[in-house]
Amino acid sequence: MKNIYIIGVGLIGGSLAIDIKNKTNNVFGIDTNENHLEEAINLNIIDAKASYSDLQNADLVVLAIPVDKAVVELPKVLDAVSDFALVIDVGSTKFPICKAVEHHAKRRNFLATHPIAGTEFSGPKAAIQKLFQNKTNIICEVEKTAFKLQEKALQLFSDLGMRIRYMNAEAHDKHIAYVSHLSHISSFMLGKTVIEKEKNERDIFDMAGSGFESTVRLAKSSPKMWTPIFKQNKENVVETLDEYINNLKQFKALMEADNFDAIYHEMEDTNHIKDILKGII
Repeated sequence: MKNIYIIGVGLIGGSLAIDIKNKTNNVFGIDTNENHLEEAINLNIIDAKASYSDLQNADLVVLAIPVDKAVVELPKVLDAVSDFALVIDVGSTKFPICKAVEHHAKRRNFLATHPIAGTEFSGPKAAIQKLFQNKTNIICEVEKTAFKLQEKALQLFSDLGMRIRYMNAEAHDKHIAYVSHLSHISSFMLGKTVIEKEKNERDIFDMAGSGFESTVRLAKSSPKMWTPIFKQNKENVVETLDEYINNLKQFKALMEADNFDAIYHEMEDTNHIKDILKGII
């Protein structure tokens, strides 16, 4: 693929551009933030700025913008590309994006993907090389994408060192609510709890160790990106929150009852997650 267009040159889009630039010198950026485009050029993430009118020349378009914007922009992108272009998105919700183009004349040009990769940082400066190495990429509704374009996409993901999993969009959004969206909410609310306490106890952060740092890391993530994700996946997120809150209430009740044997067994049973995650992360 010769002409690559990245719409949204932040962490994910920028990191993709860095790795793709090892294979071509025709990586172009499109972004509503002019400063991001200038940064991306100065950091050698992209070769030049572009606009939608240039998309007719695209071999590959990567849509890497917040999910609420993606559902609006994807039909416009498909309108602009040729019949031979591959268009992918990288959003954390998949059902709304698939629904937005289910009847589009160029639906066959689109592949819905979700690379399970990232950091808590955002913007072009957050982009890093080999972010996707050994990471899982979820592909949804693969059968609706033209076979030759599927092949191009799979070759790209292979070059990036990614593992591939296939899933329907509804299942993706349900499962990702547990393993990603809930984690971010937990981190944000832990950060909020400690910040509120710190107002009265100024030395509390002096006591924060690596456990706190790793648990609250996701609270540094961009609200501009995550609010639309929670909105689009509201039903699944609320369901996971109900289950999480019930577990917290149960733990609290055991504490109040001085039932530390039960607490021990709760934690011992949960230790099984080490076996589940071994070799995954």
